[in-house]
This record gives sequence, structure tokens and C-alpha cells, in this order.
Amino acid sequence: MPTPQAAELTARSIRKEFGEFVALDDVSLTIGRGAFVTLLGPSGSGKTTFLMVLAGFLPPTAGEVHQDGRDITALPPEARGFGMVFQGYALFPHMTVAENIAFPLKVSRRSGAEIRRRVAEMIEMVGLSGHGHKRPAALSGGQQQRVALARALACEPAVLLLDEPFSALDKNLRGQMQDEVRRLHREIGTTFVFVTHDQSEALALSSTVAIFDHGRLQQAGGPQEVYERPANRFVAEFLGDINILPISGAEAQGGVGHGRFEGRAIRASCGAAGATAALAVRPEHMRLELGEPAGGNAIPLSVTDLTYMGAETRLHLVSGGGTPVILSVPTAAMPAAVTPGAAVWAAWAEDRGFFL
Repeated sequence: MPTPQAAELTARSIRKEFGEFVALDDVSLTIGRGAFVTLLGPSGSGKTTFLMVLAGFLPPTAGEVHQDGRDITALPPEARGFGMVFQGYALFPHMTVAENIAFPLKVSRRSGAEIRRRVAEMIEMVGLSGHGHKRPAALSGGQQQRVALARALACEPAVLLLDEPFSALDKNLRGQMQDEVRRLHREIGTTFVFVTHDQSEALALSSTVAIFDHGRLQQAGGPQEVYERPANRFVAEFLGDINILPISGAEAQGGVGHGRFEGRAIRASCGAAGATAALAVRPEHMRLELGEPAGGNAIPLSVTDLTYMGAETRLHLVSGGGTPVILSVPTAAMPAAVTPGAAVWAAWAEDRGFFL
């Protein structure tokens, strides 16, 4: 549940230029009160620049930022009252954990009793009991990140901005911190805006994923929406593995798209119109068949390679026309006959493919 102080942010037609370089181009996005919105994209896509505009560190060349309907575009960062967690933690090395957390409370002139109470609450909340007297150098990377989170949340900000906070952590610790941030958001209820280039992290944490490329917002929606129904080819290929099949004669009738792949009829529930199109199917939505299945979408393929991945085995396949296809099969269910050079079929349900 969003807390009373959680804010709604609205960006309207944001443009940011650095000389002749356009870092953000007409970006509009509403971040709901108490939402967890992740800004996702490759390096140089504009996601961090957009976060810095929201924070007030960068003025937009054009456009406006509103907080709960109030124009804050010209407000400096310190007047916005947002919490910020930086990629490099930015802890004061000469201060203890407790002193780092207390710093923003002292700046805002809270009473001594309130500061002590709030610091104790935050240390407990982020699981650092018994570490309040330590300096950052005596802490692990994950513990330092917890201190940074506690310091950013100490003043109960309306919005918490996080700029790739887990990039320096190893895989296991990164997973632990993802769980920690998810728990904190659920307990605190403030608005989180999180930047990452890690697709699985964005899907796991967010209520909304906003995907950037070349300074433009490509799609914003729930994790399942952007993964299952990407708005364009960039989003489809950026979010996980996907098979793209060139389709000829694609048409839409009654909400169903149909066309042909290398002469075989293909149907999909998400229609497309036009002479040519591309059909996208996630590997996990395809099933392996040793012979031609009766009815439905199916294409003949040849096995080029197999990759053992523990619980799953990844099949690398190719069509007669040279289109590559990947397919994941539970290793325990892998037929012995499926070896490089074998002829197989890939089949999928009509509602699992979509035209781009």
C-alpha cells in the first residue's frame, strides 16, 4: 500500500540535449503513487539521464516534471525531498553506519531524540543490527548498499531514486539485495524509480517497466505485458530470448493475424496487416516434436547444436531457409534421438506468437 507521503511523478515531453546530441527525445511517463517503476535499457539509452532529470540534477532542454500535479521542473534537487541511492553508494568513509544514516536527518534539523529513534529503526529495517558503530570500510558491499538504502529512506522521502545500485555486487549478493529492495518497497510503500540494464532484475522487481532506446521511451507497462506483448522488435529482442520468423503475406482478420513462413501457414492471435511482417515466439512457448504434429503452428527444422544448462537443454535449430531458432527443453525429457543433424519440428499455440 502506498504511504500518505508517496508521490506521483509525471514527465511531459522531456527532451534533453547535450550540444548536438539528443539524450532524451519527447519522453512522457507517469509514475503512479507507491509504484515501483524500473527504467530499463542498454548503455546510452537515456535511462540514467531521465532519472537525473526527475531528481533535478539535470534541467530538461524542453518539457516538464510534475509531482502530484505541481510543476517542479525548476526546483533544485534539495528542494524536491527525494531519496537517492547512487551506483557507488556515496557513503561518508569517516562516519559510522549510524552517523551516515543520521546525516540527512541532521541536515533537516530533526531533534536529537528523533534522530536516534529513526536511525535505530532504519538499522533494524535493513538488517544491520550490531553494525551501527562500524565505518563503511569494515562492511561488505551488500552491507554498504544497505546503509545507502537506510540513509536514503531515513527522511521518509516521497520518491526514492535508485541508479543501478547493484551493479558492483556479485550474482548471489545481487539476488539478496533484490529481495531486500522488494521487501522494503512493500513495507514502506513509497514511490520507487529504479535504473538497471538487467532485464531479469527489471521483470522481477517492478510494477511497471519503462524501456528506453536511443533516448526514446519504447514501451511502458507491467512486466508480463512488455515481455509477452512487446510493442516493437527492439523490445521483443531486448527482453530475453526470442525467435523472429519472417512472414510473407501477413494479414489481420477478426483479430487474428495469418501469413506464411517458408510456405507454411502460420496464425497468431495478435494480428498484423501489410505485405510482410515478423512473427515473434519465445523459446519457452515452443515445444519439440519428432514428427509433424497434426494442426496448429509448426515448422520443420534441423538441429545444429545442443547446450546443456542443467535443468534445461537449449536446442539450436535452423529452418530450410536459414532462419535460426532456439528452443528450451527440460533435460530429463530430452529424446535421445535429438542430436546435431536430426530433423525435428517446433510447434506452438496460436496465442503464443505475435506479429511485430
